[in-house]
Amino acid sequence: MTELAAVKAALKTQAVETPSWAYGNSGTRFKVFAQPGVPRDPWEKLDDAGKVHEFTGVAPTVALHIPWDKVEDYAALAKHAQQRGVKLGAINSNTFQDDDYKLGSICHPEAAIRRKAVDHLLECVDIMDATGSRDLKLWFADGTNYPGQDDIRERQDRLAEGLAEVYQRLGDDQRMLLEYKFFEPAFYTTDVPDWGTAYAHCLKLGPKAQVVVDTGHHAPGTNIEFIVATLLREGKLGAFDFNSRFYADDDLMVGAADPFQLFRIMYEVVRGGGFTPEVAFMLDQCHNIEAKIPAIIRSVMNVQEATAKALLVDGDALRAAQRAGDVLEANAVVMDAYNTDVRPLLREVREEMGLDPDPLAAYRASGWAAKIVEERVGGEQAGWGA
Repeated sequence: MTELAAVKAALKTQAVETPSWAYGNSGTRFKVFAQPGVPRDPWEKLDDAGKVHEFTGVAPTVALHIPWDKVEDYAALAKHAQQRGVKLGAINSNTFQDDDYKLGSICHPEAAIRRKAVDHLLECVDIMDATGSRDLKLWFADGTNYPGQDDIRERQDRLAEGLAEVYQRLGDDQRMLLEYKFFEPAFYTTDVPDWGTAYAHCLKLGPKAQVVVDTGHHAPGTNIEFIVATLLREGKLGAFDFNSRFYADDDLMVGAADPFQLFRIMYEVVRGGGFTPEVAFMLDQCHNIEAKIPAIIRSVMNVQEATAKALLVDGDALRAAQRAGDVLEANAVVMDAYNTDVRPLLREVREEMGLDPDPLAAYRASGWAAKIVEERVGGEQAGWGA
């Protein structure tokens, strides 16, 4: 197989999981701008996700969020997804919207509140059993706003205790993915603020606990690719949440703010052996002012482009330059790959997969946008208010 053929073959195996909540109304803490045609329930979210996969060919799974996507019959929901050409993916928990969680959830000073939070996480594992999902994705808004508000070390003890109980409930083929966030809504201490904290807890829990790297959850200037390389080296990188941020937080389309950073991250994934199903590529975005389905399609395409460029890095030439201490040549090898226009290559890949070479144009021509605006009248749109 030629090098180009190998790159094409790799790109055809890529899978990017889309989030159910991205199809609903979402935005900032200040305002959510509703759009016509937005799904009113999980079933319609899956209808839209099916269209993204239909036109991109690489978005075969959809992450659910509980309780936003709670239904009576998860087997029926899984069947509906299958009928739309997709499958149900990671189950995301929610321990941040109840009034009880004002002072935390799994780290709360009151045992009764911690019990409520852990019971919700166990419920999510039950849902995983019903949907056939592999991954339980955890993000906690827990933390403190003021010095002395709570005992920092005790909160870590509570976190470890709760995670351990949930970990023991996981099935043999299930995983726990622990996400970290630099800050917000906690501004003095956040209980899982960085990759080191997440890694320490996952290491103690065992092999079924992995770290999630959300590309938007870092301080400006953080070298995210170093974190990725380290976690891959330790066998603890479980997933990505892809998005962009221009300053402090996330939720813009992946690759919008710094496509070069996305390329650098994907190079470390490829170089570190992370381009496998064991590292889940997931979007975690909200689309407040842009049309939702086209934004998700564009996001998937942005991940594809960064991946294609990463696969085109001449590894032999790079290693030779690195061994020779040739700084400029080593950098030039990386930059040559990044500066390659991979859009013609991806058009060829899509045509070979039986897809339209331009997913966005194909979506616009499909009439789906007009159809859902016409049909989704009445009821309550999915989303969260702000």
